[in-house]
Amino acid sequence: MAEAHQAVGFQFTVRPDGVDLKLSQEVIKNIYLSGVTAWKKKAIQFKNGILTGVYPASPSSWLIVVIAMMSSLYTYIDPSLGMIEAIKENLPYKDCMSVQTRAVLSAILFATGLWLFFIYLMRYTLKALLSYHGWIFESHGKMSRATKLWLSLVKMFSGRRPLLYSFQAALPRLPVPRVDDTVHKYLESVRPLLDSEQYNQMEILANGFKETEAAQLQRYLILKSWWSTNYVSDWWEEYIYLRSRSPIMVNSNFYIMDLLYVTPTHRQAARAGNVVHAMLQYRRKLERGEHVPLRALGIVPMCSTQMERMFNTTRIPGIETDIVQHLTDRKHLIVYHKGRFFQVWLYTGGRHLLPSELETQFQRILNDKSEPQPGELKLAALTAGNRVPWARARIKYFSHGLNKVSLDAIESAAFFLTLDEEPQGYDPAKDNSLDIYAKSLLHGKCYDRWFDKSFTLISYPNGKMGVNIEHSWADAPIVGHMWEYVLATDCFHLGYTEEGHCKGDVNRGLPCPTRLQWQISAECQDVIETSYLLARQLADDVDFHGYLFSEFGKGLIKKCRTSPDAFIQLALQLAQFRDQGVFCLTYESSMTRMFRDGRTETVRSCTSEAVAFVRAMEDPKSTNAHRLALFQRAAEKHQNMYRLAMTGSGIDRHLFCLYIVSKYLGVESPFLKKVLSEPWKLSTSQTPQQQLNLVDINKFPKYVGAGGGFGPVADDGYGVSYIIVGENLITFHISSKFSSPDTDSGRFGQHIWKAMIDIQALFKLENNKKMVENGKCVHLEHLKKLM
Repeated sequence: MAEAHQAVGFQFTVRPDGVDLKLSQEVIKNIYLSGVTAWKKKAIQFKNGILTGVYPASPSSWLIVVIAMMSSLYTYIDPSLGMIEAIKENLPYKDCMSVQTRAVLSAILFATGLWLFFIYLMRYTLKALLSYHGWIFESHGKMSRATKLWLSLVKMFSGRRPLLYSFQAALPRLPVPRVDDTVHKYLESVRPLLDSEQYNQMEILANGFKETEAAQLQRYLILKSWWSTNYVSDWWEEYIYLRSRSPIMVNSNFYIMDLLYVTPTHRQAARAGNVVHAMLQYRRKLERGEHVPLRALGIVPMCSTQMERMFNTTRIPGIETDIVQHLTDRKHLIVYHKGRFFQVWLYTGGRHLLPSELETQFQRILNDKSEPQPGELKLAALTAGNRVPWARARIKYFSHGLNKVSLDAIESAAFFLTLDEEPQGYDPAKDNSLDIYAKSLLHGKCYDRWFDKSFTLISYPNGKMGVNIEHSWADAPIVGHMWEYVLATDCFHLGYTEEGHCKGDVNRGLPCPTRLQWQISAECQDVIETSYLLARQLADDVDFHGYLFSEFGKGLIKKCRTSPDAFIQLALQLAQFRDQGVFCLTYESSMTRMFRDGRTETVRSCTSEAVAFVRAMEDPKSTNAHRLALFQRAAEKHQNMYRLAMTGSGIDRHLFCLYIVSKYLGVESPFLKKVLSEPWKLSTSQTPQQQLNLVDINKFPKYVGAGGGFGPVADDGYGVSYIIVGENLITFHISSKFSSPDTDSGRFGQHIWKAMIDIQALFKLENNKKMVENGKCVHLEHLKKLM
């Protein structure tokens, strides 16, 4: 009754002497507080917008310039060189103003113009400085004087206390590489994969492309790079993600896991309450632009554009292409549990619900014994199947009535939460716990995640969490940034009571979550079932294997004076050759966020140097010194390619955009068609760790995440995601398809483990040899005599 009473804003009765109006004081108070909060939020956004707009200057610097110009009015020095006097003479309505008023107004106008000039001068100077990338190609620990001077200048022009979007206007544009450079690098990348005849044919195609259509396509691409902020990102989002008509579940969406060893509470509703509250805190800072921008070396800013669509975002299906719908400040959440959809309001009295209040709401949903409505149980399977049937069903069955209202509630929600029924998480006592956990996060039951939402938060009965992310709006580091903030806030700031509940008083007076209502016809239920069966077939075909490599980690690899990423990539090449007996085109994702609106670029990890190293490892006649020399050469080559990709000199995004231009112009290019049709049989990605430095891993070694993963890109290939956790742990997530007779994720995982050990042994043997040469190694027999 209390909930029903609070849900009513006012009551009235009609009497013979008029209308008797009774207002609810509690609701009127909440309306007032909501209004105050909304205006306060707008004021903060306005203030932060000004701070971002004038960065790297500050509003107070305008006052300083104005005071300086006003002071000049009382001296015989004119710093404006006559411009203040010219402004004074050309002011409109000057006859209506006194001489002193005109002088003051002219000084203010000149000071404002001078201030704006210096802002743009500093901004473009910073953009020019950020266009320099020589620092990234220098050896670790060896910084040239030029780079030191450059870093000092970047610090000087970066200003103080930047907000999230402060650097956006100063970020350089992604450059368009020269066609000759791109084609040369491409031919170099495929040389180890082709025999002489195949390579000669590819070379003929490449040279024909350079001599004919390349110049025309490149001109259009350069024109686009001048006009748009990034010549790649909009086409990449549209053609790689939104125009794909195949299921996004498994094929596109990816996942991120919870903490490996720690579960703060085993109460499902409590953990969900804290995590959702932490997400709301993150969203509030995001909407106000108050997060600190991510910066390489703590100095070089990264683009923050992708973060804008993290919340209140849904991928809307279309017949030919989908669209990404982003709304502002949605105040509700949609929760799925046992086939029912619930709407939960996230605000009360102009503030976020407290963790204890969210726990109460989620517990009410868990306690609800009502049954799903006809067709409701597997409704979300529509988002897991092919896009065209879902788009047509959306138009036919969900564009009017109750269905439209309920679908709008889902698509406009801040995000989607699933209260799962089966416990998941890493359990050292179970060999396949990480595999089952990964598959649950990636596809679940195929109908208990809304795969179109920007992300679906998944809560398990044992207190574990996870996230399934739609890929078109952003890449993994963006969600990883949010997830690290949420986990740190949950564990170290919000906390739990001794009984495992959220801290704070329990508010029983909140309105109960409301069920979404559906009227799903039998015909629509058939469409849902068809989509579900397709999704189920796809999910059942995914072979996953995850494991923790704890023999050594980043700490030992760095002592070998090599890049941890290069070390792992070469281990993957060795594992791939041992698994398949051949080399294949390998995809490693790198970021281009040092440029405005940058997303990703491809590093082609299977190089001639890597192939030479792998063959030496498999040749019993090869010496350890020879293998080690080849490894170091291959690692250096990989590092250089990674740096080139990060600095806008990659291969694949340029070729992709040239291909798109050729399609617009109706130009047939056999070379581009061949390049874009090549399959990536080994697709790899490194999950970033500790972007925020909120938790000291050395101090809290148990508070580490397992990273995340994705489905296989090729039907007969592997998808490998890995995360370098601290100094002594590397986590691998390996995916393939059961339907492929040539792949086995568990077998490939064993090959990776053996490859990592074998490469580390090269350095171990070499170090032992050096110790012997330096007289530091004591022979075992001699040691026994001394004892």
